[in-house]
Amino acid sequence: MTTQDAKTRRDASLATPTNLGSNAVRDISGALTVLLADMFALYLKTKNFHWHVSGPHFRDYHLLLDDQGDQIFAATDAIAERARKIGGKTLRSIGQISRQQRVLDNDADYLTPLDMLAELRDDNLQLVAHMRETHGLCDEHGDVATASLLENWIDEAEGRIWFLFEASRNAKAGG
Repeated sequence: MTTQDAKTRRDASLATPTNLGSNAVRDISGALTVLLADMFALYLKTKNFHWHVSGPHFRDYHLLLDDQGDQIFAATDAIAERARKIGGKTLRSIGQISRQQRVLDNDADYLTPLDMLAELRDDNLQLVAHMRETHGLCDEHGDVATASLLENWIDEAEGRIWFLFEASRNAKAGG
């Protein structure tokens, strides 16, 4: 292989054939990439809280956050692959995640378990709002497949919100 052949292969387009328009590919894959950055940020925050939770409900919270982290991480591959399936590009680095994420990091040395649950609940609420916006974008461009995936991810996030709400509400009530 010559140097020119290597350069040509390296510069070859990653544009997967699709019947979505170029604007749709750009808009939807861009929105999915930002969503993916949010999911990685939320995953790491969830695992951070999982590793650092303490107190009388440690086991329950530790297991809850572990389950939620697994669910969030499981969605990341599907999000990235959907962006690629329609001919777009997606995340390439941790630096790109940090530049695009909307979920804020939390580097605090200590948070109470209830503060952790409340912060994750609010982050998931924000994530649902962003997913609904992306769903609207998919509707505008006629991308029913991505819209369908988003509906499942919204449902999963709403489940996480529910569990975080109930776990913190019961703790406040002493139950």
